[in-house]
Amino acid sequence: MPQKEIESSDNLALVEGDSAQNAIQNGSYTSDNIKVLEGLEAVRLRPAMYIGSTGEMGLHHLVYEVVDNSVDEALAGYAKKIDVIIHVDNSITVIDDGRGIPVDEKLLDNGERMPAVQVVLTKLHAGGKFDSSTYKVSGGLHGVGVSCVNALSEAFDVEIWRDGHTYEQDYAKGAPISTLRQCGTSKRRGTKVHFLADKTIFTVTEYNYDTLAQRLRELAFLNKGLEISLTDERTTDAKTGEAKRTEFRYAGGIAEFIKHINRGKQVLHEKPIMMEGLRDGVDMEIALQYNDSYSETVFTFANNINTVDGGSHLSGFKTALTRTINSAGQQLGLFKDVKENLSGDDVREGLVAVISVKLSQPQFEGQTKGKLNSDIAGIVQALVNEKLGMFLEQNPPVAKRIINKAIEAARAREAARKARDLTRRKGALDGGGLPGKLADCSERNPDRCELYLVEGESAGGTAKQGRDRKFQAILPLKGKILNVEKARYDKMLGHEEIRAMITALGCGIGKDDFDPSKLRYGKIILMTDADVDGSHIRTLLLTFFFRHMQELIKRGHVYIAQPPLYKIKKGRFEQYIKDDREFVKVMVKRASDGMIVRHGDAGEKLEGAALTKFMGHLNDYIGFFEKLNKRLRNEEITTLLAKQELVRRSDFEGDSVPAKLEALHTSLAAIQKKYQFKGLSHPVRDEEHQTWSVSFIDSQGAERHLDWTLASTPEYRQMMSKYAQIKDSLEPPFFIEYAPKASSAKAEAAEAAEAEETEGQTVGEAEAGKPAPKRSSRVSLEPVEKQTPQELFEYVIEQGRREYQVQRYKGLGEMTAPQLWETTMDPERRTLLSVRLEDIAETETIFTTLMGEDVEARRKFIEENALDVKNLDI
Repeated sequence: MPQKEIESSDNLALVEGDSAQNAIQNGSYTSDNIKVLEGLEAVRLRPAMYIGSTGEMGLHHLVYEVVDNSVDEALAGYAKKIDVIIHVDNSITVIDDGRGIPVDEKLLDNGERMPAVQVVLTKLHAGGKFDSSTYKVSGGLHGVGVSCVNALSEAFDVEIWRDGHTYEQDYAKGAPISTLRQCGTSKRRGTKVHFLADKTIFTVTEYNYDTLAQRLRELAFLNKGLEISLTDERTTDAKTGEAKRTEFRYAGGIAEFIKHINRGKQVLHEKPIMMEGLRDGVDMEIALQYNDSYSETVFTFANNINTVDGGSHLSGFKTALTRTINSAGQQLGLFKDVKENLSGDDVREGLVAVISVKLSQPQFEGQTKGKLNSDIAGIVQALVNEKLGMFLEQNPPVAKRIINKAIEAARAREAARKARDLTRRKGALDGGGLPGKLADCSERNPDRCELYLVEGESAGGTAKQGRDRKFQAILPLKGKILNVEKARYDKMLGHEEIRAMITALGCGIGKDDFDPSKLRYGKIILMTDADVDGSHIRTLLLTFFFRHMQELIKRGHVYIAQPPLYKIKKGRFEQYIKDDREFVKVMVKRASDGMIVRHGDAGEKLEGAALTKFMGHLNDYIGFFEKLNKRLRNEEITTLLAKQELVRRSDFEGDSVPAKLEALHTSLAAIQKKYQFKGLSHPVRDEEHQTWSVSFIDSQGAERHLDWTLASTPEYRQMMSKYAQIKDSLEPPFFIEYAPKASSAKAEAAEAAEAEETEGQTVGEAEAGKPAPKRSSRVSLEPVEKQTPQELFEYVIEQGRREYQVQRYKGLGEMTAPQLWETTMDPERRTLLSVRLEDIAETETIFTTLMGEDVEARRKFIEENALDVKNLDI
């Protein structure tokens, strides 16, 4: 059959690589042009197809896939505890006490034999979820979850405790880099997975604690008695110094979930209404409780998967709830003055509900399982009709409170609609009805427009002068806006500042009128001072958006402006610095001008660019050093550990005690009396991992282990990476001195000219990278001696501050219009914080506690967090 000629370049969409080039040259399109992706290659090439995205959502989805496998073990009755750890390098460890992934060999269709764990981790559509006798109910049904995690990780390690033995295997980018090895014996049971997401694939590689906490809390609520912990080694508790850790365990299941969401709220009935049933193979649990608020909160789950887009189980619930409450109201004679039946919005005002269904073969939309498509609406509807109808019939006082609230909601609809009419724009482009104090922009494409909500008329006036009128609009807010957490809906709509905001935004408000597609500004930026009042106003604004325009937060329209944190000044020169890290960088650069640091007995020196580079690495090294030291609580021992350079597993392995570990033990014995630690052991062999370790009991009575487990932690690896870069310069003592100042007439003239040139340097010039003024005069200093790298670093920072006025920046009022533009409003140089909704349940609790009626809960919150406050400006 003759080859068909390529008619246009559009026909080359599926032609790739060398074959594509041949096709172009030869005018042919044959089977050679068809590329077949084998194994996990397809996952790496098209990751979003399997995990939803390569952004933040997809990154967190990796954790969910691994955790869901552990939860499936719990559902099957074999696991009771799951530990999730975020390490300092943003790698993740997940440990469970289930049966452990099988390690026996499996015969594949091609005749190849492979350990079962390797099949699970390297083959798509391989797993135990296809066998209904192994997992009757499971969240993972496609068999691609953990193999996708492996494929998208630059490092992936698995450790299995099974049948009295320990097994380990290492992978990189989906491919095994070691064989499955039996390391030793163990009485434990379960699986440990450690992975580091591939930075070449993901655009975001930093995990959000709240995002993971929300998911793990949900799993604990949905699985009664299952204990899940989340540890964040990147953050430490200010009081204990330990890594941030939260444990989730709820014996009451989703009823406790309801109580958790309603903490601090006034509920209409004390106990949540529980409905449970098993019908047609679908196990259903539904809990609901009403509070006196005006919003609804409904969570839906299918096989423990949070179906954020709802599905058939949600639609069935809504239909049944509306029908049942209307029916109960008719029977109780409560609708005498009501013209029509209650709507779905009426009966769901103030509702908090959790719907959890478990079925053997659910159908979801896509691998990320955001919506349940299985046809179970009728089953859920029948359960709610029966159980809720029975409850309302047997509990008339509760039924009356719920129905009367819904009736009040129906009556409020008409009044609220009239109030909302006052906030509507009269025209799309004429500007009619816009608040008079709004300085609007000329751009009409909402995606290019920005609205600044500015604290105070004065700062608002400065912002109006400094803005770009083409795309930046300014709305000054007078005083503190109404706290909508404690105000009735009609009162909120009558508040002048809130009405001005609603009108300016143009998207309406309320369930009937709110339309996010009509939003007039793509970015809504809250710009307040960094003091107590500014923080309060920002919180009031966030409360308004969370309660009444939550969709704008979910769509990523709300931002917080970040004025610079520091201002340094010398004469007429001033420079703004955005954060602490940048401040350290600037101070080091200024201090190292003319400074010489001699180190060690030989007195080798560092100066100029080499000194600046060293101080940058030293800053990073000290940061990781402090993180590791929180585990050991002794700086000298942590330093000894670094000096021994125990960085490879082979440093801990062998038939006899490894030389480096023996040397470490000798050094520890030498300082044992000085630090009063006891129980220093000779190196012992760990039979589970076949590695050697040294342990001791510190002065507080805690046992510390120096072993491969410690040496393989991310903070240790990061510390040793930085140590390797600067170890030759870390030997004390450190002597700091300054190079002699040039005394020639030519040098003096050059310095005078440079001082004159930079004397009037503006903030804009400093930000643009123009040189800052040199030290106009240097005090003749005698050499200063420091004994530790930490002391050296602190001294250099102190010298950087010398001769400069350092001010921690507080508010907007201290800047002129050009300065406000350059530091806070210029898209090329500003920093904005995006407001995102990571954990709805926890956010509900925070707003209720801080802005609600429960004074006692707020007092307790302040007492518990008072010691953690930093840089409080009053």
